[in-house]
Amino acid sequence: MVPKINILVTGAPGSGKSTIIQRVIEKARQQGLSVGGISTPEFRLSNGRRGGFLIRDVASGTEQIMAAVDIESSFHVGRYGIDIQAIREVGVTAIDTAVLAANLVLIDEIGKMELIVPEFRRSVLAALNSSKPVLGTIGLRLRIPFANKIKHRSDITLFTVTPNNRNQLFAQICTMLEI
Repeated sequence: MVPKINILVTGAPGSGKSTIIQRVIEKARQQGLSVGGISTPEFRLSNGRRGGFLIRDVASGTEQIMAAVDIESSFHVGRYGIDIQAIREVGVTAIDTAVLAANLVLIDEIGKMELIVPEFRRSVLAALNSSKPVLGTIGLRLRIPFANKIKHRSDITLFTVTPNNRNQLFAQICTMLEI
């Protein structure tokens, strides 16, 4: 059984946050543990440019486009329109289900786009307050009060990843999670 611990990984874009998360998912599953929660991979357009981000339930594989350059929305982060309903339908549902049924809850990522949705914030707090271990990523320069409160919770272990320490952090996180 994985011990109760809340671990967040932060770092600059491209530093390896999501890579660490993916490696932990693989290792946990190899040991027969169930993993639930979300990932938010980018997707590319035919011209090779980033078109936006998906939101994916890591347990079921269900995914929707969360943000894209061509989404008409009253909510934007940079050039991306945000699909609030996709965050609710996939993100909130995946986190809530993971808290109920998984051995390990993943939240990749707690970011500006996701935090627009109040239900997402509620699900993040419910996961952190649950008896389940939580592993997530959070933006390094995210200046949203909700994110700052999470980073400074007494029950959070916050790691800053760099290209130089990502392998060491992967091993340290696996040790902490006892996987």
